[in-house]
Amino acid sequence: MNIIFLFLAFLIGISNTVQSGVNAGLRESLGNPILAAIFSFAGGLTILTVVFLIFNQDPVPSLSDIRQVPWTRFLGGLCGAFYVLTVIFIVRDIGPANMLCLVVAGQMIAAMTIDHFGFQGFDVHPITLPRILGAVLLIAGVYLIVKN
Repeated sequence: MNIIFLFLAFLIGISNTVQSGVNAGLRESLGNPILAAIFSFAGGLTILTVVFLIFNQDPVPSLSDIRQVPWTRFLGGLCGAFYVLTVIFIVRDIGPANMLCLVVAGQMIAAMTIDHFGFQGFDVHPITLPRILGAVLLIAGVYLIVKN
């Protein structure tokens, strides 16, 4: 595995934690959780647009090409909106450590399911006893952190 990719995955975890607090603060400042989520996505869209304009070297698909893409491939935005908006609502009540422990547990269960069945074109990686044991240990760790 590429060490740079592993480090970037670690940075994603830090970024998600920071994002949770920043967005919760934005909710408090604006007094509106949905507007806070809109501003969060607008900032992300702005950055992605600039990065695209500066660095993109791939051909841009035509509108007819985009219409051929299965609709399920566009659900990422819905998932992202659900994540950001829900975090804005709950992080101040349950705390960032509890929230992210539960998020990671949910991600692990979903990832193992996706791996096992090869959803969305991923290679199949069957659920094995060591993977189940790892998930059980993760969930036990989540329980220990959340129960306090």
